[in-house]
Amino acid sequence: MRPTDPLYATDAYLSAFEARVLEIDEENHRVALDRSAFYPGGGGQPHDLGRLAWHDGAAPVSRVKADGGVIWHWLEGDLPAPGVEAHGNLDWQRRFTLMRTHTALHVLCGVIWADYGVAVTGGNMEPGKGRLDFELDAMSAELGAHIERRINEEIEYAREVLVDFVGRREADEDPALVRTKANLIPASVDPLRVIDIAGLDKQADGGTHVGSTIEVGRVSVTKTESKGKANKRVRIALAD
Repeated sequence: MRPTDPLYATDAYLSAFEARVLEIDEENHRVALDRSAFYPGGGGQPHDLGRLAWHDGAAPVSRVKADGGVIWHWLEGDLPAPGVEAHGNLDWQRRFTLMRTHTALHVLCGVIWADYGVAVTGGNMEPGKGRLDFELDAMSAELGAHIERRINEEIEYAREVLVDFVGRREADEDPALVRTKANLIPASVDPLRVIDIAGLDKQADGGTHVGSTIEVGRVSVTKTESKGKANKRVRIALAD
């Protein structure tokens, strides 16, 4: 089975699309499509939700996951037949909130690198909130307040968020990508999809983001935590 064309990788704002059903998996109640705007999850970003419709039926999409380049969609209801033309719709409010959240976390990462020169070591998110871990020696409420102010300053600059595809050799020689641990991505991934918040943060990343930091809106640092020596956690949330 040929891989699914990941429409979200080049157009994060695509909320509806046409596709053909490549295969059905009755045991797991899921279908594979030839193209999809549903993000399958990964890099801390959850999978999308939405709906798939075809000429004589429709069903909610409750789970999405990629397997060997094929994007599978779990359906709550009837399954379409193989080869059927289908129409997909994302839960756009949820997706856009995730795009804003994911971009806010990149801004946080860029601020910590610019101000303290330390890399991110882990993270996770859900719609409207998320967290990142850093190799910081100390954490305090005062530091959290400083980070919140800096994040919102960078958002207000309305920095453009660019998507590019970079050859592996070039990526491995880019200091910005090396410090965000792009060298830990399997060598078979070539080219790398790179998200560049102009002038602030540049990372190999497969997720979805807004086109400008101003779309993120105001962000709050909701909690700072020490998770051990040189491992500090910052939690953020969209203020609206």
